[in-house]
Amino acid sequence: MVLRDTDGRIEVRPRDFPTNRGGLCQKGWTAAELLDHPDRLTTPLVRDPAGELRPASWDVALDRIADGLRTVQRAHGRDAVAVFGGGGLTNEKAYALGKFARVALRTRHIDYNGRWCMSSAAAAGLRAFGIDRGLPFPLTDLGRTGTLLLVGANPAETMPPLMRHLTDQRARGGRLIVVDPRLTATARQADLHLQPLPGTDLAVANALLHIALTEGLIDREYVAARTEGFDAVRRTVAGYWPAEVERLSGVPVADLEETARALGTADSAVILTARGAEQHAKGVDTVSAYVNLALALGLPGRPHSGYGCLTGQGNGQGGREHGQKADQLPGYRKIDDPVARAHVAGVWGIDPAELPGPGVPAYQLLDSLGTPDGPRALLVFGSNPVVSAPRAARVESRLRDLDLLVVADFLRSETAELADVVLPVAQWAEEDGTMTNLEGRVLRRRALREPPPGVRTDLAVLAGLADRLADTPGAPVPAATSDGPAPTTPTTARTVVPAPRTAPDHFPAPRTAPDRFPTDPRTVFAELRRASAGGVADYAGVTWDRIESTDGVFWPCPDPDGPDSPRLFADTFPTPSGRARFHAVQHRPAAEEVCADYPLHFTTGRVLAQYQSGAQTRRVAALHRAAPHGFVELHPDLAARLGIGEGDEVRVASRRGELRAPARLSPTIRPDTVFAPFHWPGAARANSVTNDALDPVSGMPEFKICAVRVERA
Repeated sequence: MVLRDTDGRIEVRPRDFPTNRGGLCQKGWTAAELLDHPDRLTTPLVRDPAGELRPASWDVALDRIADGLRTVQRAHGRDAVAVFGGGGLTNEKAYALGKFARVALRTRHIDYNGRWCMSSAAAAGLRAFGIDRGLPFPLTDLGRTGTLLLVGANPAETMPPLMRHLTDQRARGGRLIVVDPRLTATARQADLHLQPLPGTDLAVANALLHIALTEGLIDREYVAARTEGFDAVRRTVAGYWPAEVERLSGVPVADLEETARALGTADSAVILTARGAEQHAKGVDTVSAYVNLALALGLPGRPHSGYGCLTGQGNGQGGREHGQKADQLPGYRKIDDPVARAHVAGVWGIDPAELPGPGVPAYQLLDSLGTPDGPRALLVFGSNPVVSAPRAARVESRLRDLDLLVVADFLRSETAELADVVLPVAQWAEEDGTMTNLEGRVLRRRALREPPPGVRTDLAVLAGLADRLADTPGAPVPAATSDGPAPTTPTTARTVVPAPRTAPDHFPAPRTAPDRFPTDPRTVFAELRRASAGGVADYAGVTWDRIESTDGVFWPCPDPDGPDSPRLFADTFPTPSGRARFHAVQHRPAAEEVCADYPLHFTTGRVLAQYQSGAQTRRVAALHRAAPHGFVELHPDLAARLGIGEGDEVRVASRRGELRAPARLSPTIRPDTVFAPFHWPGAARANSVTNDALDPVSGMPEFKICAVRVERA
């Protein structure tokens, strides 16, 4: 899109671009309304002794934070402070946040809300291909593929501009097949809709591969030349007879066979997964099952073919590449890799031994807050976990137990309302930077205007805190042990006792001169390039000038004068052997199955007019009119059995909590399943109900299925 400042009013206008071809959803067209919204924060807020958030100067706010961080770390160890980021932060901010946590705070506790977005697909991609890039080909390939299988994706509501490519695909005679428990707006446009029971996508994938093997649709030459581990997968899927999978999933054998044949006989085919397949306690294995299918059919690396994953946040790809994740350093390097630690420490000018080890995934981090062995202080940038976290009431309670909660945002989100300090930060039209889209294409985001008076950028916030933490040598901070933080002294929850402005001895003033945390995003990006050089996500050859002279630059791109990488896997895979790796995976039940007390399946998702936790979109008048409140979708037959009518308030209860919202009756959902969007707080908060069971590999919570009971409220 193009932004123009017309007489002081920001206008959003279309731009012809390969990815979205000038298209935006309603959220994009109305985004400028938030820039001058009356709820916009323009001064820091600090909680007073009476418990009220009051306006304060930046010096008072930053001093309060720095003093609180020092107090907590002296009492409880370095790991007693945690950082929580977001998938909407620019690459520069995500990089700076990871560096701030590891260098300024020396804590291992940092993760971000993108852990709940693409982490299962990322883990599956890494173990199969040796790399995690949402799409290893340009998005335009979707319009040219013969058969497209969408699993757990509803781009008609979550990513409307993508639908233009699907329209192209259909116009060329291609077939669209959608796997989703609901007949969504996307599924209604499909040639074939598979409607499985939530949590059975893995079994469906194994059945499709079983059929492909039985009917001779496998590309055996590709499998022999370019992959390894197929024999174990072949033996595993032999047991997934289509009739058995029909009984398990509800998908008819005829539909399974039609899908396998459509994929296996097409000149080109693409398999895409999204949150519906991934947000499970077996999400990594589920994605691996679809990767196995793609590899067996010989799709990755072929023109207009392959496996890919649809991103759920604005910088969902770039946000996980440069240090926000608990186990990563910039360039998608592993933080426990000695070579990676040495490289990044050299860029940062520190001893590799000073870098902390890996932390824990997002939900585990939040669930440990305020506990005897968990962090006592938390800094939140670009996230609203009070609404977006699974088992949200428990997370809200954990946040209330902290000694210090700091939120950087431009609105008073539900999480900000709990904070001790709220910092007003710049919006997207007020700061330069880069984003990386689902294709691995690095894009420029240009500032159109200065932030309002009293508002600072996230980079300036981090620099200001680093400067305060470094100004004077102070008492040593005890290091954390492998069993948890250092020995503690009792403190009163939500009370931070100001300490003299001194810094931990691990952060001497020479190391943290102001240029260690620059506020200029171009300077930060130049450092990011050096830190990522040689890593999996290599940005060394990406420059702002190069991005601006093209339609973005695809990573990996190690040489400023060399080519970038719009398509991967044509000749080899970035694995030690150069071959892609199959992984044999078995279906297993959901972490929580239905029973007499909780007889229905519950699943969540998004609606067209709202986004993520809704903290922004719920404030846009047009979007609020289109989707003013949450709802519970259920089949008319189920509603009749329960005595529920259209618009009646219903109560959905799980073992963790409940939500209340009006009923919306729809024959497009399975009679054994109920659905609610997760954009609303309060009584309609869907994540009060969701399950916090985690995938053992990715740390992804099981958002997409749990057991509930439903009744008229």
